[in-house]
Parts: sequence; C-alpha cells; structure tokens
Amino acid sequence: MSEFTSRLDDLFEEFELFDDWEERYKYIIDLGKDMAPLELNEKTEANKVRGCASQVWLVIDEAPAGILKFRGDSDAFIVKGLIALLSRLLNGLAHEEIQDFSIRDTLNKLGLNEALSSQRTNGLMSMVERLKHATA
Repeated sequence: MSEFTSRLDDLFEEFELFDDWEERYKYIIDLGKDMAPLELNEKTEANKVRGCASQVWLVIDEAPAGILKFRGDSDAFIVKGLIALLSRLLNGLAHEEIQDFSIRDTLNKLGLNEALSSQRTNGLMSMVERLKHATA
C-alpha cells in the first residue's frame, strides 16, 4: 500500500464518522483553523493560485529531491480547510505520487463530490495543478 493510499484511507475513516456532508464540511473548516497561517511576506503574487474564487497562496518549500513540501493559506475558511486536506494527503510524497493524484477520485471517495460547489472544486483543481506543476 502506498503512503498516499494509507493517508486517504485514514481520512476516509475519519469522514465515515460523520453522518452527512454538512458535518464533513465543518470538519474540513476545523482542519483549516488548526493550520498555521502563512507569513504576510509569503502572500505574494508569485505564490497566489489563479482560478480560485477566494484568495489562495501556496508556498513550495525546500525538500529532499523528489519530495513535495508545501504550505498554504486562504482568506476563506473552507478553502483553508481544503488546503489542510491536501496537505495531509500530499505533503512529503514523492513527485510521481503527486503526478498520479486525482482530486476528483479523492472527492468521490470522501463523499465531497456533490457537497462542494463547482467554483470550490475548480479552485481545488487549480491548487492541485499548481502542486503538480511544481513536481513536474
């Protein structure tokens, strides 16, 4: 079992504890609240993610060759939670695993595919594309 699969299975088990998508949504917001914010000097145009309705910044940090290490922030609670979710799933993984990652499959598995608006899903896809580009 890959590290990613193990992480996704752990998240799936956590999400199974909730009865509906609204509880999952609140949980994602809580994940974001637990995340450390970026420093003001890191919220630059270069770190800004295009294609998101909210303000989103992703900072790619130095990591051993072939490993992704990133942090992020947003001005929207749910988006910050989605960044936290991506961080739990992808941070520290090999570039090959990032390239194989499907956000749609992940949302389906976690039962969030219909809970997120198309705007939020598109923003999340933009974040994933930014991470994939950084690992290409």
